[in-house]
Amino acid sequence: MADGAEIKHMVMSFRVSELQVLLGFSGRNKTGRKHELLTKVLHMLKSGCSPAVQMKIKELYRRRFPRKTHAAMDLPLLSVPPAMGLPSPSASLAPVTPQLHYGASALLSPLLAPLGMLTPKREIDLQHLSPPVHPDVKMRRLPFYDIYDELTKPTTLASSNGQRFEEAIVTFALTPQQVQQICSSRDLLLGAKGDHTVQVQLRFCLCETSCPQEDYFPPNLFVKVNGKLCPLPGYLPPTKNGVEPKRPSRPVNVTSLVKLTATIPNMITVNWSSEYGRNYSVSVYLVKQLTSATLLQRLRAKGIRNPDHSRALIKEKLTADPDSEIATTSLRVSLICPLGKMRLSVPCRAVTCTHLQCFDAALYLQMNEKKATWVCPVCDKKAPYESPDH
Repeated sequence: MADGAEIKHMVMSFRVSELQVLLGFSGRNKTGRKHELLTKVLHMLKSGCSPAVQMKIKELYRRRFPRKTHAAMDLPLLSVPPAMGLPSPSASLAPVTPQLHYGASALLSPLLAPLGMLTPKREIDLQHLSPPVHPDVKMRRLPFYDIYDELTKPTTLASSNGQRFEEAIVTFALTPQQVQQICSSRDLLLGAKGDHTVQVQLRFCLCETSCPQEDYFPPNLFVKVNGKLCPLPGYLPPTKNGVEPKRPSRPVNVTSLVKLTATIPNMITVNWSSEYGRNYSVSVYLVKQLTSATLLQRLRAKGIRNPDHSRALIKEKLTADPDSEIATTSLRVSLICPLGKMRLSVPCRAVTCTHLQCFDAALYLQMNEKKATWVCPVCDKKAPYESPDH
């Protein structure tokens, strides 16, 4: 590890952005002017910082002042096999003479690189280090949208050049049938706003493959579709003083900016702030927007749960617990919906809920159509329209 003086020298050269990243990495408050941020970091160094924080300081310093001679020094070593390279300091002097020819080739390799002698080895190394272009990312299904087609597979948004702001370009083309689907859906949406029910939808998420991913925007996101700035959801007001405002992550409808023709491809330009150790994914879909009435119709088509299930649940709650001194002798269930304070028209509850109280399915779907939370109004637990594994 570097000594304290070297670490302090690196920190003193940081800009506000590097100081904020370092404070955020160490879990400290990253608000204030530059001298305040610098004071916080120096105080953290004085009190002793972990090896992980020191590594972060080194990484930020390397990004701030990249060494121009790094590639020239390392390039020859990539092309020379170990058996043909220069001898190590611990090797004996006897085998040096036969290897002088190969050692000279290694010294001349920067000059021979333009001829293609080093290209295969260097490409293999870069491919090994870079994340996959199309990772096996699965987006979580959204109840209010039916997916017609995947226009662009999930594409990795990775930090490539070590800069603070990154840029990526995604392209896609529509087929004549898809163009017809979009154009013919303009007047079907209620409200007569001229929107399309069949839409081109842009989705962002973390580049994780362990489970279906929810929508998640990269920090400082800007999107252009065919050179025009795409409106994104507005920032929510901060809940605490000094906390950065957050943009609610959800799908972005870019249909109004798409060229509705099958002869010209569409280009999406994505700009975002890079984060150490975190990559994102972007994908484009052709979807059909659904209404709460359609979801209610599908819910009714599934049928109702067998009454025996509710009877068993009631018996279980009325069964005396030998470890409890209080016995349950009655259960009270209201016929008034906790959401609309009106009589239940379509009683409903999540399959994961253990309470008897129901809420009105129609009103629940209408509220989630405006703002999707999918939380049970009775017990505040997750109550999704479909189970995550469906």
